[in-house]
Amino acid sequence: MSTFGQATRKRLEQLRTQGQNVPKIMAEVMEGATIAAVERATELTPPNGSAISGTGTRSGDMAQAWALDSITKPVITGGSVRTALANNMQYASYVNDGHRMDEHFVPGLVVNGGMLEKVDPSLGGIMVGTKTPYVQGKYMKQAAIGRYKNIVKRELDKRVKENFK
Repeated sequence: MSTFGQATRKRLEQLRTQGQNVPKIMAEVMEGATIAAVERATELTPPNGSAISGTGTRSGDMAQAWALDSITKPVITGGSVRTALANNMQYASYVNDGHRMDEHFVPGLVVNGGMLEKVDPSLGGIMVGTKTPYVQGKYMKQAAIGRYKNIVKRELDKRVKENFK
């Protein structure tokens, strides 16, 4: 079984031998695939689709950061074409990969009617990490990369087949 890189190089070589403009094709394919990857990462990033909610506790900033921090417009330098899937929020890696949860006090976070609520820290707080020693990751980056690879493979296959007609 070939890797993604080997399969991609094979398709690009087929296009090259057919006389196609490979950098232009790669730029078009990569732009579409990166946009789809950003969309997938955003779909999977909390609070999107999350059942947990509370007053002032979830902003959606991390989900929005995928579109703001990623580079979807291809940058062509020499023979290489680059795009980037990125999220520069400080805690993005913890949400993606999971993390330990040590017991600690959080001032200004209270439970109000079964919902978390941010309040003035002088009004109190809660202890967290008492029931969950580890928070599972959401793995939104890996899902986005998977979508990127599938689209690149499908689009390059389509371009090769179009040129054989």
